[in-house]
Amino acid sequence: MRNVISVCIVAQNMLSCVPQFENSSHYVVGLRALRAKLALENGTIFTGESFGAATETMGEVVFNTSLTGYQEILTDPSYAGQIVTMTYPLIGNYGINFEDLESVKPQVAGFVVKEYFDFYSNFRAKGSLGEWLARHGIMGIQGIDTRMLTKIIRTRGALRGILSVYDLDDESLVQKAKGSPEMKGLDLAKVVTATEPYEWDEIDRTPFALKPEYQKKLNGKRWRVVVYDYGVKQNILRRLTSYGCRLTVVPASFPAEQVLEMNPDGVFLSNGPGDPAAVRYGIQNIKKLIGKKPIFGICLGHQLLALALGGKTFKLKFGHRGANHPVKNLLTNTIEITSQNHGFAVDLSSLDPSTVEITHVNLNDETNEGLRHRELPVFSVQYHPEASPGPHDSDYLFSQFVEMMARESIPV
Repeated sequence: MRNVISVCIVAQNMLSCVPQFENSSHYVVGLRALRAKLALENGTIFTGESFGAATETMGEVVFNTSLTGYQEILTDPSYAGQIVTMTYPLIGNYGINFEDLESVKPQVAGFVVKEYFDFYSNFRAKGSLGEWLARHGIMGIQGIDTRMLTKIIRTRGALRGILSVYDLDDESLVQKAKGSPEMKGLDLAKVVTATEPYEWDEIDRTPFALKPEYQKKLNGKRWRVVVYDYGVKQNILRRLTSYGCRLTVVPASFPAEQVLEMNPDGVFLSNGPGDPAAVRYGIQNIKKLIGKKPIFGICLGHQLLALALGGKTFKLKFGHRGANHPVKNLLTNTIEITSQNHGFAVDLSSLDPSTVEITHVNLNDETNEGLRHRELPVFSVQYHPEASPGPHDSDYLFSQFVEMMARESIPV
């Protein structure tokens, strides 16, 4: 445990560097908290202090309403190219562990919080959030009005922004933000995908693992599944294996012909970042697989499947990011509380209702949250049924995928 008195002395010695935070005592031990700025493309400037890496970074500024799970959020590849703002005010208090990673490293472009706390307290913790971000070169900023920032995003929409401890000139920062890439038209799946195929057979064995009742029905049966990695979360892989799937994870551009040569029982389309319409190779591969193998898609995989079925997608004003989004299952007439992370959505009017059935709808804005083919073994959802740390209302979708494969395939 760190010495609180020594940290407070460090903070007092640094007050001259950040006079606007005279009441702050939360600093990374051993790292100098620097004055930092967040500039938005619309000219709004926020001044705070850095934690994590001292650097400069750009991306689309978005917000997440989750109360917990910052480690899972930071390592979700779907956040590539984005500066994530947490609406919950206190971040860092339970540190970082090695079990809750969704990928091998932080994937966000930057991190924005109201108050960062370096003194973690959790029996699973292996280090502080700030130290971990610094090791991976990710910059965070604290001490800004995240409520104001969230209101701006909700009003104006997601905006490009820049975080910096080097350039503190407002005009220069705004011009840099305006010159950064727009998310629309950006293919980021190719940035975060695996470079080579690999096998995955790991099941979540922590005391907190969700134990599926379906496991009792397997009797040693396994289902061969090819996972298209557009930025897949590791907990998706764990949930699939816990339901009896033996996984081969392939890169985003892996040819459909080679997938069919592997003769899997099913194909899974993963989550991922960026504009789905820009992932043209993915859409073409899915078209070749529809009707040949059972298909299940999540998030970006859902959008790519809709595009392969002849639909269209559009960019949401500020997206859905959080662990409390209500979704109605139109097939069962029940409500699920879901975890979500996406900035694009499927255009319902673009889908042929004689071919595609809408299965789920978002109760906040009535956007599409799920679909299935009326005749073929193909379905997908926009949200995250593997939600880690939760909620777990939608975990049943994995059993539906397995049952679909059981009807179409012979298990090994």
